[in-house]
Amino acid sequence: MQILLTNDDGIHAPGIAAMERALRRWADVMVVAPSTEQSGVSQSITFLRPLVGHPVRNGGHLRGYAVDGTPADCVKLGVTQFCAERPDLIVSGINGGLNCGINILYSGTVGGAMEGALFGIPSFAVSLEYDDHADYDRAADLALPLIRAVLARRGPEACLFNINVPTAALTAERPEVRVVPMAVNRFGHHFEKRVDPKRRTYYWATDGPEPEPTPHETDVTELKRGCITLSPLQIDLTRRDELDHLNSFRWPTAEDPFPPIDLPNDSSRLDLAVDPVRSKEAR
Repeated sequence: MQILLTNDDGIHAPGIAAMERALRRWADVMVVAPSTEQSGVSQSITFLRPLVGHPVRNGGHLRGYAVDGTPADCVKLGVTQFCAERPDLIVSGINGGLNCGINILYSGTVGGAMEGALFGIPSFAVSLEYDDHADYDRAADLALPLIRAVLARRGPEACLFNINVPTAALTAERPEVRVVPMAVNRFGHHFEKRVDPKRRTYYWATDGPEPEPTPHETDVTELKRGCITLSPLQIDLTRRDELDHLNSFRWPTAEDPFPPIDLPNDSSRLDLAVDPVRSKEAR
């Protein structure tokens, strides 16, 4: 079995080393990861300049390649250039910090897994709650059986999965695993306005405000309870429940008057997202 391993913290980060050690107990692993940290780059790719991949060796053994690009770049090169055969599995992580809720949209860790899913290869993003003394080896030991179980039981179309491990789960005798949707309420959009010594104004992003509580279980709510979360994701962002509705419109021409528009007043919530409680697909 051939596994391609990447991350967004950089090829020398402790999280990817721990995940590599765990995966090598099971299969052959090729590491293709960014040469520098690429947090928050989502699924961005490099196409305005060439990419360079430097071999990284562990003694006389070829560990993999350090690429001066994004996690998605690394997966593209790993699948098409560096792996001797098409990978059977792609793992991105372990990230230093949770990737849950709408942070999934920004995460370079999840972005690497998304790129793998585009190849039709089962792909997992794995993240651990941030801690100065994070036990990545324990997190890898918890994530590996979940990956293997999902591979054995997943549906024919399921390719992309997001795993988050809270710190509390590392010391639990038998940590609970919850399969839940991602939270879609907005948070973390505040900035602190400051002035530097040269009297220039700058803005520092904060983690606030906290996400609003939801009436249903999500990755955010279950992580707060100390549970490991597993969320199946998809690449297709199409709101299929809106297709028939929009196709029923008689579309106006340039000569038609503008119709009245009633915009929602509350912009703090992502009302365009499917409510996991009402949507059977989201469950």
